[in-house]
Amino acid sequence: MSYFPRLKKKYTEEVVSALMEQFQYSSIMEVPRLVKISINQGIGSATQDKKLVDVAIDEMSRIAGQKAVPTKAKTSISNFKLREGMPIGARVTLRDHRMYEFLDRLISAALPRVRDFRGINDKSFDGRGNYSMGITEQIIFPEIDIEKITRMSGMDITFVTTAKTDAEALALLKLLGLPFKNQKTN
Repeated sequence: MSYFPRLKKKYTEEVVSALMEQFQYSSIMEVPRLVKISINQGIGSATQDKKLVDVAIDEMSRIAGQKAVPTKAKTSISNFKLREGMPIGARVTLRDHRMYEFLDRLISAALPRVRDFRGINDKSFDGRGNYSMGITEQIIFPEIDIEKITRMSGMDITFVTTAKTDAEALALLKLLGLPFKNQKTN
């Protein structure tokens, strides 16, 4: 028997039928699905200290469960002492089982550890059914050892879906378990 992530099982058994009913799709192939999760971390002070990129790659690889790669500067900016080709960040793209495992850990372990957490903002959709969110501290992930942290750094997480509209993507991500804010409280 092969391994099947919990959230992927939830998607096939519950989410697909709920979205079919909500949006009146004629085919099961029209139902939006999560394609990939991209995690990106920019390190502004990497121009002074090259080791910061290695630390970020190591931390992001632990968080994602997959090896992160360095991002390189596309252009030179003399005011920032930045040269083309210099490593200035780290990124990783998760698909299939690793994507669902990361999403499960994000929802059940990492987001509840955020101070004063009241839910994530539902205004960060791009108009094409993709959602982006930012995390200010990497220590919310249980994979990171707090004693070994030298500096706090945030990261951007982008959820890429096959949804045609933001409403479909919001419904998909809500059904998968992302804790969005209730907009009724003014």
